Amino acid sequence: MGFDVQDKRVTVAGAARSGLAAAELLARRGARVTLSDARPALPDADRLRSLGIALELGGHTRATFTSADLVVLSPGVPPEQEAVQAARDRGVPVIAEIELASRWLLGRVIAITGTKGKSTTTALTGRMLEAAGFKVTVGGNIGSPLSAQVSESTPDTFHVVETSSFQLEQIDTFHPWIAVMLNFSPDHLDRHPDVAAYGAAKARIFENQNAADFAVINADDPAVLELARRGRATARRFSLAGAIDRGTVVEDGWIVERHSDIARRLVPIDAIHLLGPHLVNDVLAAATVGAIAGAAPEAMTAAVDAFRGLEHAMELVADIDGVRFVNDSKATNVESALKSIESFDCDLVPIMGGRYKGGDLRLLREPLKARARALVAIGEAAPLLRDALGDVLPVEHADSFAAAIARAHELAKPSGVVLLAPACSSFDMFRDYADRGRRFKDEVRRLQSHAKGLI
Repeated sequence: MGFDVQDKRVTVAGAARSGLAAAELLARRGARVTLSDARPALPDADRLRSLGIALELGGHTRATFTSADLVVLSPGVPPEQEAVQAARDRGVPVIAEIELASRWLLGRVIAITGTKGKSTTTALTGRMLEAAGFKVTVGGNIGSPLSAQVSESTPDTFHVVETSSFQLEQIDTFHPWIAVMLNFSPDHLDRHPDVAAYGAAKARIFENQNAADFAVINADDPAVLELARRGRATARRFSLAGAIDRGTVVEDGWIVERHSDIARRLVPIDAIHLLGPHLVNDVLAAATVGAIAGAAPEAMTAAVDAFRGLEHAMELVADIDGVRFVNDSKATNVESALKSIESFDCDLVPIMGGRYKGGDLRLLREPLKARARALVAIGEAAPLLRDALGDVLPVEHADSFAAAIARAHELAKPSGVVLLAPACSSFDMFRDYADRGRRFKDEVRRLQSHAKGLI
């Protein structure tokens, strides 16, 4: 009979994109749904009530959770939250939104995780498979939540899903046909108790796989190799360093699939138009998935050639009289910021800061010393940046985002690069990383108009 929620009392915690999609899916499947959120009001309240969804606003109450038959968590709600823990103590099952949705999918799941590069790899994988003629949905942690894709699911659908540690830590039966782990470094230590817990959550992507499935893993990252070690799936490795006999590597200007002495050409390197050499790693991973799924090299190449990257991920915004402005607002952790910084040779002026999530800022010392003229610090983490980096380069504090961008522009003249690579979350000053990135672009365009004498 499968998974049935007819007349079951289900509490959905968190009314962001994933929670809304889960609540609507459950209501359509006959559950008695309560959507609980800390906010006092929701813009969609009337529509949700019209679907029969009860709303609990202004906070999570224990009774709403402990009296449920099932609790579904949005990624933004910590599993240690008091009402959630009370439900678990009472024996109520607590699952992630992706776990809920996956129980009703008819197609196969391609799940992608990692500390950085998830969104780019997910989007590019989807475009490769679409170009090859497959039926594809793309989403999860980006775009459309998995719960919103259930109605479109058919046995021949590939569901390409970006999965975060917050989603994976609450799975149960979630079973990807292909699971991808791009890399691993400390992140989200404001949410996970330590690096080991963060790694354990990430590694859950492999736990329900079997020998008929595939684990696509970064052979250059020892932490990834260790986290994937206990998985039962067939391993397919990729390596930018090329240090593997079998797997996906770069050879003679091509991404190739190497088998013993034979190398099958998949995508020419000159088809990649992404800013930053570390993004070639994401293309390697996507091409590995495409090859497993049966996508023709010509289709994968066409998708790569047409792909100019994602908004807020090493996005070239403007060139103002020789100064380039690059928006990498998605670089919300130290490792991502490091890769961004290493994409440039010299005359760099990064804008960094926000709400610190953990990680060693001192890892940025030598790369910045070698490449940067100065650093402009913003937000709550500004004092931490000054303490960690102030003796290797000038660190200037800006009181506002607009002031930071204007000052970075002055410091980068006449021919440098202003790089937004925060190494921190955005929640002290912005709604999310996308809001931060859009504000950056708005300010840069204002500077551009001013430089052209339009304002």
